[in-house]
Amino acid sequence: MINNDSDRSAIFKLGILVNPFAGIGGALALKGSDGAEIREKALAMGAEKKANEKMAKALSILEALSGKFTVVTAAGDMGETVCESLGIPYEVIYTPSAAQTEGEDSERAAKAMVEANVDLLLFAGGDGTARNICSVVGTQVPVLGVPAGCKIHSGVYCVSPSAAGQVVSQMIAGELVSEMDAEVRDIDENAFREGKVIAKHYGEMRVPAELTYVQAVKMGGKEDEALVLDDIAAYVSEIMEDEPDTYFVMGSGSTVGAVMDFLGLDNTLLGVDVVKQGELIASDVTASELIALTKDKPTKVILTVIGGQGHILGRGNQQLSPAFIRQIGKQNMLVVATKQKLQALNGKPLRLDSSDAALDVELAGAFSVITGYKDKVLCQGV
Repeated sequence: MINNDSDRSAIFKLGILVNPFAGIGGALALKGSDGAEIREKALAMGAEKKANEKMAKALSILEALSGKFTVVTAAGDMGETVCESLGIPYEVIYTPSAAQTEGEDSERAAKAMVEANVDLLLFAGGDGTARNICSVVGTQVPVLGVPAGCKIHSGVYCVSPSAAGQVVSQMIAGELVSEMDAEVRDIDENAFREGKVIAKHYGEMRVPAELTYVQAVKMGGKEDEALVLDDIAAYVSEIMEDEPDTYFVMGSGSTVGAVMDFLGLDNTLLGVDVVKQGELIASDVTASELIALTKDKPTKVILTVIGGQGHILGRGNQQLSPAFIRQIGKQNMLVVATKQKLQALNGKPLRLDSSDAALDVELAGAFSVITGYKDKVLCQGV
């Protein structure tokens, strides 16, 4: 995800969101900070707001990457204050109606950041904040939590503010980072104050983490490409089994070919095929045939990365027309590649060349790339 000044579309867009009241009840043994009454009590007892300080620790690590990312945030202590204190240029896209912000403000700010197409939403808070953000963001964009609350049961938080800053810096610098689905959990604070721990699962969000190799490796930690391709194919096959009504459009390329081999289906290496319920229903289709076949039907397309160049559209798969891509939407574009192939790009982004400049801009941003069995990394598309 390298960003250079000659390619402005490659500039990483970071959303920064702070719950300024996160954690204020902890030092005072109030067992959390949810609810206006608890916050008022904590402040009256002299509680200090530490969330912005913790966000500052995370953001300070990005100093050397100035010019390689832009920031959108919320007004005042919800993000603007910390950006201003560090001299980070920013754009305010949400303003709360009152100084004492509520969970609804976190939700509205997060929604505004999703609509602004951020590549990552970095937030500071606790489990209550994670719940708020999850309710409006879900898996639409990657998120990462800076721990600042009394309760940190959710898996969306890094172990420390500095660790969060390190992961963000890797993303901005174009390094590979793993992506995983992490659960959002919270406990009932009222029950907790009575000595009862009642935790509940509220959903999952997409979270970046430092790159890990979790399977298919040789001694010394190097990927075995044949094993990795089998892992990728097994995962895609499982997705197909879970979605029997979905049409899977198989783009060209050897990695997609490996998936077809795994399925035992004939493959058009330099063409586009269509699979449903594990059966080949159309081979080497044209752009118009593809649109007609999939119109008004649940459809996903399997794409791979052109080695050395990074293209996922516009090289050998022109049958995937702008009209077809708009018909299915970015959320239904599944990109597959080995980590070795991605690392060989040396930080270059995934390239979009759909022959429609406006569509390329719409598609730009974070892509989740399948790199193994239930193993993904985040890459920037431009």
